[in-house]
Amino acid sequence: MAERPAQPAGAVGTAVEELERLALDELRPGEALPSEGELARTLSISRLTVREAVRSLEARGLVELRKGRRPTVREPNGSLAGDYFRIAVRRDPSALFELTEVRLALEVRNAALAATNAPRSAIAAMAGAIDAMRRAEDEDGFHDADVRFHEALAAATGNGMLTQLIEQLAEPLRTSRRHSHRGRLREGRPFDEVVEAHRAILYAVERRDPQAAAHAMETHLRMTERDLRAALEPLEETDA
Repeated sequence: MAERPAQPAGAVGTAVEELERLALDELRPGEALPSEGELARTLSISRLTVREAVRSLEARGLVELRKGRRPTVREPNGSLAGDYFRIAVRRDPSALFELTEVRLALEVRNAALAATNAPRSAIAAMAGAIDAMRRAEDEDGFHDADVRFHEALAAATGNGMLTQLIEQLAEPLRTSRRHSHRGRLREGRPFDEVVEAHRAILYAVERRDPQAAAHAMETHLRMTERDLRAALEPLEETDA
């Protein structure tokens, strides 16, 4: 049986670089890459190498593959960043404290920007999320509404990158919320405090007061940090 001719060293890497250039510099999201045959001829490589390069771009979220169609360029997204945070907190729940510090860096600024930039639709979305938190009949419903509030706040900044980051943090933040919920129960603290913390943020955004919005968000996240400690530190003492 004849062996497949070996590709030159670095052929896949070169193909990845060229396809990345096409996807980022020449094509718009939704547009298709050239056909496999055309790429093979243009780059003087095999179709197999083209396929490997395309799969590499797919894994990085740059292109989308659909059966029977040419690969298309994807809209920018933060899915790889989301994967990192999801895996980190799944492997080590104590990483949730580091995640809270990340939130302090991001969401305090989000609140201030939202107070400056939020359109009425975003303010209405945040108010609706708070109402849903208040009316939630179970823990999952409460957390879903909480997620919607923070995503609406991020969207209200008008900064697409901040919005992507918060959306991609949704799953690890649900993990954080489940633990902080447990800690609040353990300490016997009322959940009305959580709802009111969100109301304070919204009120500052409505008044177009960036400093008050930032302060309200920091107060809320420090409360979350306290609840996480109540949930996780007893576990750390047990493991010691």
